[in-house]
Amino acid sequence: MSTTRSPTPMRSRKRRWLRGLMIAALTWLAVTELAVLSLRFVPPLTSAFMIERWLGAHWHGERGFTLHYHWVPWRAVAPVVPLAMVASEDQTFPSNYGFDFGEIRDAIDQAEEGDRLRGASTITQQTAKNLFLWGGRSFVRKGIEAYFTVLLELNLPKRRILEIYMNIAELGNGIYGVDAASRIYFHKPPARLNEHEAALLASVLPNPRRYRADRPSPYVLRHAAWVERQMRQLGGVSYLPK
Repeated sequence: MSTTRSPTPMRSRKRRWLRGLMIAALTWLAVTELAVLSLRFVPPLTSAFMIERWLGAHWHGERGFTLHYHWVPWRAVAPVVPLAMVASEDQTFPSNYGFDFGEIRDAIDQAEEGDRLRGASTITQQTAKNLFLWGGRSFVRKGIEAYFTVLLELNLPKRRILEIYMNIAELGNGIYGVDAASRIYFHKPPARLNEHEAALLASVLPNPRRYRADRPSPYVLRHAAWVERQMRQLGGVSYLPK
């Protein structure tokens, strides 16, 4: 007469943990996939960076702080604006797959030679970070950023990624996106921005709380002139993704 052994309490507990982890992982995959896929059709109401900035301002008692953000579609923005951002931030954007491995390799080589490790983020990586993550440079955050970068590249056309980026990028203290920046700095809608103004906006991206497009520092002016040269060398607006 044979008997079957019932699983030990330890083994049952391990199975429950594994089942719970699998359900959590599948839920995470489904929720993040739907969140990214929805961006193909619906503009984001806000971003993680906007929420973090708003909470920080209120936490530190920054009186009078206002968050400026208003989505505008691609057709309502002068084409020189996304071109300036590509020229300044990620010149391989139309052809890369979310990661610029040449830039990453150069950054690592410079760090090994004793230089400070510099960023090598593509526009897709910056879009992922701004939309879904928090500030910082931890390996955990970079890993999640890479995951969302892959999701964006798999689910959205290049032009849509760039459209989202130019709408949520921080372009001043509490100023997010090209519409708010254009109206605050230049008192005009983004459809009327010229090449120089677009280059000025792109030039504040490295440190938008320090630099201003309407009162450009010598650094911003130099960088804007460089961006304008790059825009022409790339071939103008025909370089943008279709």
